[in-house]
Amino acid sequence: MTGAAREPRWFEDGALHFGLGVEDTFVPQTREGERPIDEYELTDHYRRFHEDLGLAVDAGATFLRWGVPWYRVHPAPGEWEWSWVDRVVDRFAELGLRPVIDLLHYGTPLWLEGQFAHPDYPKVVAEYAVAFAERYGDRVTDYTPVNEPMIHALFSGAYGYWPPYLSGDQGLVAMVRALGEGFVRTQQGISGTLGDRATFMHVDAAMRYTGDVTGEHRAQVERLRHQAHLVEDLVTGKVDDAHPLAPLLRAGGVDDTTLAWFSEQAVQPDVMGVNYYPRISTEVFEEGVHHLGGFSDPRPPHDAGVAGLVEVLAEAERRHGVPVMLTETSVTAPEADRIAWLHESVAAIRTLRALGHRVVGYTWWPVFDMYEWTYRHGEGPREDYLLTMGLWDLVEDGAGGLDRRRTPVADTYRALATDREANAGTLR
Repeated sequence: MTGAAREPRWFEDGALHFGLGVEDTFVPQTREGERPIDEYELTDHYRRFHEDLGLAVDAGATFLRWGVPWYRVHPAPGEWEWSWVDRVVDRFAELGLRPVIDLLHYGTPLWLEGQFAHPDYPKVVAEYAVAFAERYGDRVTDYTPVNEPMIHALFSGAYGYWPPYLSGDQGLVAMVRALGEGFVRTQQGISGTLGDRATFMHVDAAMRYTGDVTGEHRAQVERLRHQAHLVEDLVTGKVDDAHPLAPLLRAGGVDDTTLAWFSEQAVQPDVMGVNYYPRISTEVFEEGVHHLGGFSDPRPPHDAGVAGLVEVLAEAERRHGVPVMLTETSVTAPEADRIAWLHESVAAIRTLRALGHRVVGYTWWPVFDMYEWTYRHGEGPREDYLLTMGLWDLVEDGAGGLDRRRTPVADTYRALATDREANAGTLR
């Protein structure tokens, strides 16, 4: 007996959907020389969420990528504090704005010693995800289990920049394995709670390389190109001994039993999201120059513009075989440059769609400005770390709060987002 056909997902209607995001990085742990970073606190979003969600609707967005401050809602084992999130979810429903929930945007609860390296991390993060789905599943069905898992793994496992401050290949593999297991258990837990109503948007950062990529740096570039997809490959069951990075995982302690578990428990995206920033997503390898990468010795960036955007979206579609979405993009620049990138990037996506590519969404990130992550390791006031990249600028109000100042970038976004004829289509 054949079961009933699955209802089409909201992003499978053929249209190009326009969304926005609220920057939601949370790294609450500190050590000497560090400050906690909570972008909701820095941007005054805890106090102004009601207005902020309204800005997204005013700009013409139909969905908003929005993250849960896990460390706040889960203050102790077995304890939950949902009151603020209750109000936010109510506001989404009031506005008719679709939430796409970032369950993990970097930080863990303060009580979880060792953070991602704690042996119980995968079970703890899944418990949190299920608790959220049980509470809000009647109104929230779209989830990103882990935003940018490879950035997580690099910052926390290779560079020693964020907790648990591991480094090198051993640290990288430890974080890939832990984040991957948590990812799988999170998606399985939500699916078990919501059934077919749940949709999953996997999201990772675009990482491109140019310059001397076929000469002396060839082997390193090849590794980095595969490494950019390593967590996604692992959770979707694509890693076996034929995988180019299997030797790296084996050297880091990933055995047959672990690979078999990921293969048997594999989870798949309903849509694959790509975060692409034209001025920083491409790094340059220079002949005769050897950078360590990361924060200690970064390679110079290259502005790859729309050519880079087209490449990463087409590659994501080919690699994963599902609809793709641009889940973050913008430039940190004056208004004229932001407007220019809006026009160029939207035009590129519309061209891809006209050629038959299943690009189903466009997300400008963020709806209002954010603060640079270097705030965590700095000493200056927050205004020293402001990144002007939103549709609304953040302006100090003189009393510790932040006003939202609408810019012409918001008007441009709205005109593009609400152009029904240009955004229509019959993609399936």
